[in-house]
Amino acid sequence: MSAPTLQEFQQLVSELLLRHRSLLDVVTKFSQTGASVNRAVAKSVTECGCIELRAHQQGFSEDLPFDQALRLSKSHMHGELCENCRDTIRTEMGKNLFYLAAMCNLLDIRLEEVVAKEAEKCSTLGLFNLT
Repeated sequence: MSAPTLQEFQQLVSELLLRHRSLLDVVTKFSQTGASVNRAVAKSVTECGCIELRAHQQGFSEDLPFDQALRLSKSHMHGELCENCRDTIRTEMGKNLFYLAAMCNLLDIRLEEVVAKEAEKCSTLGLFNLT
């Protein structure tokens, strides 16, 4: 079975969403599930220890060429997610995506269109998209 398209996923969410039909409910659930993603990532560091963070100032300035700045930038993450943490984070991300799709449904916005416009913006603006 192939992965559903964003449109198919959004339609499925529309069919499944029973308890949280209120926009306020969906917005707060979206926020709550985003916090759960962050918490799951933090637990990968603090409880499991499969990844660790070694944060420090990035070693580049604005006058460096983009390719050189990209080579110098670091994620501060060391190690790899274990399978348990990866599954937990993936699950939390899925819940967050569910409520994003639900919010799109309630606001009559196509998730596929959101992704396409953001990809176009990233492609057009490149590095300037991040400032």
